[in-house]
Amino acid sequence: MLDLTRNGFETLRMDEEFVLYRGRNIDDASQILLLSPAAVNPSPIILRRLENEYFLREELDPGWSARPIAVARHMDRTVLALEDPGGLPLDQVLSRPLDLGFSLRVAISLFNAIGHLHQRGIVHKDIKPANVLTNSATGQVWLMGFGIASRLPRERKTPEPPEFLEGTLAYMAPEQTGRMNRSVDSRSDFYSIGVTLYQMLTGSLPFTASDLMEWVYCHIARKPAPPSERSENVPACLSAIVMKLLAKTPEERYQTASGVEHDLRRCLEAVGTSSRSSEGRL
Repeated sequence: MLDLTRNGFETLRMDEEFVLYRGRNIDDASQILLLSPAAVNPSPIILRRLENEYFLREELDPGWSARPIAVARHMDRTVLALEDPGGLPLDQVLSRPLDLGFSLRVAISLFNAIGHLHQRGIVHKDIKPANVLTNSATGQVWLMGFGIASRLPRERKTPEPPEFLEGTLAYMAPEQTGRMNRSVDSRSDFYSIGVTLYQMLTGSLPFTASDLMEWVYCHIARKPAPPSERSENVPACLSAIVMKLLAKTPEERYQTASGVEHDLRRCLEAVGTSSRSSEGRL
């Protein structure tokens, strides 16, 4: 049984469903993450998400994920304890557009991580900044938030009221809404990462909506402005990558994580070369 009483906890982030804590052991200073339901009496759905994430622990690697340790009790609540790789949730640093080089390093690391996950036959289905831990110095990332992840290579969704959809509407692939004649698969994660990268580069989401149904409409019918039109600091090569990730149908997106990672590395190299050339002219 995991003993959490020797840890002091600080809140890293919270939303309507979960609170993420970082704990430090008072004896040996070791660290641990704790994912706790926000509600005093959480719904069965919330508890199932914690259990689902725990059951995936053998498929997850600490090199690219916050690996679950145990389901435990803390403060009279069922919680999920995870290994702590360090870093902060990406949404904690997204109040403004991020540095271009840093954004590219984060994106490369993110696609490397999601590639490992997909190789294990798992689709995340809820990629968003809150589910990405980031090292602010190196850009390395670790995935978390596997509560609705699926081992099904393809999953057909049926239309449901937006409030009952699994996932986070602002980052949700069109096919996850159940209103497209497409199955949810690994390419759905690419769309969600595209939304995340768009936000990193421009400081805003590709769409804004006033209610849940409008979010659904945006994803299935509206085309976002290219990131390079939102920010002059976004090079054309990177803007094109993001727009391909945000294609409405999976067939129009990248088909593999390694393909995106390859193009991102080329873009990072081009940006670095351009920067060095500019410095040489000063």
